[in-house]
Amino acid sequence: MSGWTAQQIPDQAGRTVVVTGANSGIGFHAARELAAHGARVVLAVRDPRRGEEAARRIPGATEVRQLDLADLASVRAFAAAWDGPLDLLVNNAGIMAPPRSLTRDGFESQLGTNHFGHFALTGLLLPALLATPAPRVVTVSSGGHRMGRMRWDDLTGERGYRKWLFYGQSKLANLLFAFELQRRADNAGVALASLAAHPGYARTNLTRSSNAVERAVAGVLNRVVAQSAEAGALPTLFAATQELPGAAYVGPDGLAELRGAPHLVGASDAATDAQAGARLWAVSEELTGVRYPFAVVAA
Repeated sequence: MSGWTAQQIPDQAGRTVVVTGANSGIGFHAARELAAHGARVVLAVRDPRRGEEAARRIPGATEVRQLDLADLASVRAFAAAWDGPLDLLVNNAGIMAPPRSLTRDGFESQLGTNHFGHFALTGLLLPALLATPAPRVVTVSSGGHRMGRMRWDDLTGERGYRKWLFYGQSKLANLLFAFELQRRADNAGVALASLAAHPGYARTNLTRSSNAVERAVAGVLNRVVAQSAEAGALPTLFAATQELPGAAYVGPDGLAELRGAPHLVGASDAATDAQAGARLWAVSEELTGVRYPFAVVAA
């Protein structure tokens, strides 16, 4: 693969980074490269034992902390224990197309884990982010956002859950959040940069589907189409380390953005809808109880 590679990541010394879901897949490779280039990286993981196993395979300064994005109490505990500034938050962790279930707080599991957990985490860590000169948030979405639509009257899927469409909804929510976060940072006059990335089609444990047909299809696609999780992490790393405008969206440059080197890509009209972004923000504040202290910090 030609184009930008991890070898072009600038020195990250002095940067403190949190990567959610960093024990495997794209999160692991992003954490590894950031640490290898000098950052202090906190692996925020649901299972600390697996996190410690991953940390032993990462050169550089790492720390493992427990975080379950499907449990707002865990998110609040993680943020409450945070001490000191934070330069970069990578909202990477996620689940894909499980049977319908609810989080501890009553959210549909995909929207709850992929969006609401990260919304709450980012807001609670905002003071730590804004204590640094160039804070950045990178939220990992998916090309699957294009099949998503926000089911405002049925966010929990009670009246018709289809796992892939609700996955698309959660990934659309990731982009709506990332772009609305940038709008609000701009309006507050703070230096926060909010960017998004997607990995294309990468071989990760997210592609372990729930039935035999899906597993067979995923197996073929993994052999024929997919790029490695290491390559899939490059858009995240590009968004995390390069000079880019706020609200930039990074993905692979190959056919249908399935694989290739990272570059700027476009999002769907639904993802860039400012009214929908504001509506999701209001819903997220109401349901999580987290409100972003922009005015307090900027004052």
